[in-house]
Amino acid sequence: MSDIVIAAAKRTAIGSFLGQFTGVPTPTLGATAISAALAQSGVPAADVSEVIMGCVLPGNLGQAPARQAALAAGLPVSTGCTTINKVCGSGMKAIM
Repeated sequence: MSDIVIAAAKRTAIGSFLGQFTGVPTPTLGATAISAALAQSGVPAADVSEVIMGCVLPGNLGQAPARQAALAAGLPVSTGCTTINKVCGSGMKAIM
């Protein structure tokens, strides 16, 4: 059995809700956070087996924002991705 670890955690800035990054697509912000987590942890993108990303307001983002973010961050197509939609509790639920 493989060990399961959280190698690093990052969050995005507030995006579409009256924030400075209103024009930046949410998956692009997510990709930036994923890239920063990989850089901090030193884990190669090819070694990531799953991405679990919280998204407070996923409406109008297209399908699977976590997958969009993972692919934009350079993770392999084989990486499993899950988007958690629990409003303000999304980030907390993602690490549970």
